[in-house]
Amino acid sequence: MFISVLPGEQVEVALAENGVLLEYYLDMLHQRKLKGNIYKGVIHNIDANLQAAFVNYGAGKNGFLQIDEVHPEYWQAPHEPAKGKKFPPIQKVLKAGQEVLVQVVKEPTGNKGAFLTTWLSLAGRFLVLTPGQEQIGVSRKVNDEEERARLREMMNGIDPGSGLGVIVRTVSAGTTKGTLKNDLQYLKRLWRDIRKKATEVAAPALVHQEPGLSERAVRDYLTDDVAEIWVDNEAEAENVRGMVSLLFPRKKDLVRLHGDPRQSLWDRFSLRRQLEQVYSREVVLPSGGRLVFDQTEALMAVDINSGKISGKGNFEAMAFKTNMEAAEAIARHLRLRDIGGQVVIDFIEMRDKKHVLEVEKTLRQAMKNDRARHDVARMSSFGLLELVRQRMGSSALSITLEPCPACGGTGFRRNLEWQALQALRDLRARLQSSNAPVCVFETARELGLYLLNHKRDTLRDMEQLFGKCLEISIQL
Repeated sequence: MFISVLPGEQVEVALAENGVLLEYYLDMLHQRKLKGNIYKGVIHNIDANLQAAFVNYGAGKNGFLQIDEVHPEYWQAPHEPAKGKKFPPIQKVLKAGQEVLVQVVKEPTGNKGAFLTTWLSLAGRFLVLTPGQEQIGVSRKVNDEEERARLREMMNGIDPGSGLGVIVRTVSAGTTKGTLKNDLQYLKRLWRDIRKKATEVAAPALVHQEPGLSERAVRDYLTDDVAEIWVDNEAEAENVRGMVSLLFPRKKDLVRLHGDPRQSLWDRFSLRRQLEQVYSREVVLPSGGRLVFDQTEALMAVDINSGKISGKGNFEAMAFKTNMEAAEAIARHLRLRDIGGQVVIDFIEMRDKKHVLEVEKTLRQAMKNDRARHDVARMSSFGLLELVRQRMGSSALSITLEPCPACGGTGFRRNLEWQALQALRDLRARLQSSNAPVCVFETARELGLYLLNHKRDTLRDMEQLFGKCLEISIQL
């Protein structure tokens, strides 16, 4: 685990194995993430068609609260759902102006507000406390049936209290009953503080804020598999050491300080190029093939190109090798880029059914380590494979990227010849309508130089035709 800190501004966390970047998270402190925060909000309006309420929770655009995310305790009147329907109509059980305690499930993106829920959850190191749900469960990611049974047996002797439920997290595998009890006590104290604050503040207001990225990284991502934690800031290293000593008392040397001012943490461990690839449209595969990521409004399209290895030797063998490399790289980049929703992958077409099954198996195996919920379909006869993935709301891309002002996010812009012709048309109209002896045309440097170099004769002809002086002014 690598933690890089720019004091007061930014925190970066990366997880790598054998020099390969597996996960990357970024927190820019001027725009702290909202996911996990709990707010006391007010219902602004209810949309019966969407069966959702829009909630003013005090953080910009109103949040989106669906009927299935509304705890029955907020229902204004008892209501029996109609036959065949699991939930009552939202307009019957909620009203505008009603106060609700909500938690952010998904960050707001673009024109979409944050996705909210009233089914709250508080994450500790080993447990997740679920107020309002009296259930005790074990994370589905604990695959070992014996370990699941052991954890369930331990939790049978631990009472979370009235109106509270508990989910045992994946990292609890191998832990003791005493450790789980301590974690539960901490979470119950936290829940009492949240309830107390919620009664004292006026809506809309923040009631509970998730800890910073480095604290979350240690809490959520530090497992027995992590052999070293490198931190490039002394104060943060001490903070991390304190948290690690509580979780792994025997691993005192887990945290190490990178204090070399001559090179960054990323350069020292040769991760810089991999980090830059996260932001790139294209990713180069080991054998020379390429992945191309294109985000559309509805889905993420991933194209696989054979690149420089096409046409050499056996095509089927080349396609299989490239697709196998692509399957592992795609699973990794889905995590690194936090790509959510529909994903369509265009594999190089393979004729051998065994190869198709092997590529599908490799992709599913590589996706097993993904913390996000996902579902992988089968490959079609055209080489297309669809999958859906839950967006975790931790994307470094969404934090650091913005639409290009030149192309408006399309990836294309009008070429300079077209721009120059429109400028000439505009100039002609100005010369015709103005009585001033000098016509000044202000434009960007690139277009201005193009006009002066490639349209000089046309500009001279226009000056002579209208008997006026043209002046191209370059904007700096």
